[in-house]
Amino acid sequence: MIGTEPVPDTLASRAASLFAAYRAGDERRMGDLVELLTPILWHTARAQRLDRDSAEDVLQSTWLSLVRSAEKINDTQAILQWMIVSVRREAWRVVKRTDRVEARELEPDDVVSAEGDRPEERVLQSDGDSRLWEHVEQLPERCRALLRVIAFADRPDYAELAKALGMPVGSIGPTRGRCLAKLRASLAADARWEL
Repeated sequence: MIGTEPVPDTLASRAASLFAAYRAGDERRMGDLVELLTPILWHTARAQRLDRDSAEDVLQSTWLSLVRSAEKINDTQAILQWMIVSVRREAWRVVKRTDRVEARELEPDDVVSAEGDRPEERVLQSDGDSRLWEHVEQLPERCRALLRVIAFADRPDYAELAKALGMPVGSIGPTRGRCLAKLRASLAADARWEL
């Protein structure tokens, strides 16, 4: 067809497609949407320094809010942005309500290992992942937020990332490069880190 461009396969477009199907009556698509977006939403909530239980509560209340508001959301293409902003706002409310922001340690089940790994492989993977995230936590806040999102989105949509992180679209790539360079330098200086 002339004049029809293919829709790029991004996290935002997949989320929009699933949400549109859910609103059209295919309730199973909500489960697919939850599976697709939960990793990025989880790290968005945890980036606000919520403990594990509070982050779970924030995600649950945000998903419930989506179900209740599904018909009121006019632009299905904006669902990823809507969810990220909603999680962030709910997390801020929880932090403000509890009036505490605690430094958090990475918990063992924050890092998901592949099914069927042998116990010794899981221990080695978990140790390496813990060290990696220790170094990520030492980066500036902008780097931490960007790398968390990029790490859990297989094909990040820079326009959506820019909106979610409050950054110009053109700065996402260069900022990502600088952040990864800082992370590499930090890991290289750590004698405990093995490549």
